[in-house]
Amino acid sequence: MHGKESGDTAPEIRYAGFWVRLLASVIDTIVLALPLILVVYILSGGEWLDFSKIQQSIGYANSGEAMSALEGAKSVQAKWEIVFELLMAAVIIVFWKRWAGATPGKRILGIHVVDYKTGAEISNAQAVVRYIGYIASSIILMIGFLMIAFRRDKRALHDLMAGTAVVYK
Repeated sequence: MHGKESGDTAPEIRYAGFWVRLLASVIDTIVLALPLILVVYILSGGEWLDFSKIQQSIGYANSGEAMSALEGAKSVQAKWEIVFELLMAAVIIVFWKRWAGATPGKRILGIHVVDYKTGAEISNAQAVVRYIGYIASSIILMIGFLMIAFRRDKRALHDLMAGTAVVYK
């Protein structure tokens, strides 16, 4: 997929660049993440994103009880953050598999995720590795995502890890 051989009549591959992928991500945040945030907030009984507890923990930061207060708040927040991340991963992976490599944002913009070598739909393993790769792409100042802007094949770190590319349909 990534190179054309002489005499090949396959259509030219158009890789999706940084800005269109960023816009797809913004659309996905609105369409997928915000509703999931509401679901997890309700499931947590309001414990997740409880701003009064967060504010209280900040207030304790100047007292001798700071560590114990922060530990309690962190464990509740961490538990529900993990629930949210797992649900988000499941939703994204299901969309990649059910919608031929496209989340709602990608579908609206006419792009999708494919196997880099073959141009075929991605496998289950590639979908999981790609999602895990999002974490790696985010770790240091989003450099893994910024790679898209500077590579000819417009692949991010998570694409390299999973052997995928985002292309126009």
